Amino acid sequence: MSTGERHTVQAFDAELKEITSEVVTMSELVLKQLSMAMESVASLSEDEALQVIEQDQQVDNLEWEIENQVTRILALREPKADDLRRVIAVMKMSNDLERMGDLAANISKRTLALVQNPPGSGISALKLMVNQVQSMSRDVMQAFIDADDEATIQVWNRDREVDELFNSVFREYLTYMMENPRNISPYTHLLFIAKNVERIGDHVTNIAENVHFVIKGTPLQGKRPKADLTCSTVVSPPA
Repeated sequence: MSTGERHTVQAFDAELKEITSEVVTMSELVLKQLSMAMESVASLSEDEALQVIEQDQQVDNLEWEIENQVTRILALREPKADDLRRVIAVMKMSNDLERMGDLAANISKRTLALVQNPPGSGISALKLMVNQVQSMSRDVMQAFIDADDEATIQVWNRDREVDELFNSVFREYLTYMMENPRNISPYTHLLFIAKNVERIGDHVTNIAENVHFVIKGTPLQGKRPKADLTCSTVVSPPA
């Protein structure tokens, strides 16, 4: 290998490390956004909710930067095999992370409505959902860094747990609404918040599928584990 070729390879390796680092940074920012969004719900903090909404632009900017870098790498480096999979996966992961940031911002927009008409209870169940999704997100990014396919598949399977928590929250909030019409407005907003969290879990599962593809070079086989039963859930009003 000539000196020029060696320098080209070293530059390409540095670019791959840079986009990998940026997508990890993006995931950390989204996790912070989600934590603040949940805290704004729990404390009914308008200021914190507004911070989350404002921070969404930072996530959007990171996605734009990653897409620009990926486009440049594809055009100038013409990556092959493992490198090509990594470059494409990073771009897809940044897209999912951007949507996760949007959903966190949507949660905080609902908080602004809850400040005007707070719910009486039901936040603890929502926190369990958020904790599960945050744990999945941290674990899948660590699996990406470590190239750990077993850990990746474990995250993929845990999406069912998020769905099961959503089923429980859905029934709980519907029950509150049937018990007292005054609960309809706040718990409708909380239902939308819970659905946003469930959708964040779906995006984490998408990321797991992309990480598996980077590691193994094949799509993750099998039907995605889902347990969302809310489309057919019926809760009878109290007698």
